[in-house]
Amino acid sequence: MTLIDENTRVVVQGITGHQGRFHTKAMIEYGTNVVAGVTPKKGGEKVEGIQVYDSLSDVDADASIIFVPAPYAKSAIMEAINAKLNPIIPITEHIPVHDSMYCISQAKKEGIDIIGPNTAGLIAVGKSKMGIMPNHIFTQGKVAVIARSGTLTYEIVSQMSKAGIGQSTVIGLGGDPVTGVDYIRALELFERDKETSAIVLIGEIGGDAEENAAEYIKKNLSKPVVAYVAGRTAPKEKTMGHAGAIITGDKGTYESKKNAFEASDIGFAKLPNQINNLLKARL
Repeated sequence: MTLIDENTRVVVQGITGHQGRFHTKAMIEYGTNVVAGVTPKKGGEKVEGIQVYDSLSDVDADASIIFVPAPYAKSAIMEAINAKLNPIIPITEHIPVHDSMYCISQAKKEGIDIIGPNTAGLIAVGKSKMGIMPNHIFTQGKVAVIARSGTLTYEIVSQMSKAGIGQSTVIGLGGDPVTGVDYIRALELFERDKETSAIVLIGEIGGDAEENAAEYIKKNLSKPVVAYVAGRTAPKEKTMGHAGAIITGDKGTYESKKNAFEASDIGFAKLPNQINNLLKARL
């Protein structure tokens, strides 16, 4: 995967907050090359032995993970874009949609991948982690995972690891209506990735991202894909918890997504525990 590896120099924006401190420690323990932290007016402090600076202009890094509160997230993301860091991973929830739209559009102009916001992050398994995923559930292997839901990802990855199916890279796209890297961008990267032999796509009801991904897979991917969509038993008047899980008319329903994947000859799991057998059959 080209996004991060063991040599990627990571800066943590918002490192001095509770979440920043906690997850910096976990990332370092995983082996992530965290080289600096940034919190305005906190320059000179250290967190887990990592030097804290007032500004990104004082830091030499490749990529950024952001734990900045929502009202200040736009400023932090734009600072990372201006510093040409890539990828940029805003973990932050509840960033105003118009702020996310602006930052993502600016990043695309610079050829920068934003993962999120409202994301579990990114992990190149066995190499580097930029996110909030639990370290112990991952096993290095050849299957990439793309998902909107963080918690569901953890459950499925844990089941894969217990079944002896390792992962190459796992991406949490984020649960907001507007995100940077989407299914299609992730699929494009994994199709080119020599360390990935198959892909698991974890979706949920709401939006048309999964339907669009199914069409893209049919036309562009050579690697086997297995898909799962959460929300099969949700009443029609209900939505999932994510802001991006909005059903409009016939689009975004469980049936529309299931039909799209099956029409594209993609292995479709009705339950999470069916994913491993589908993967083994295709591998």
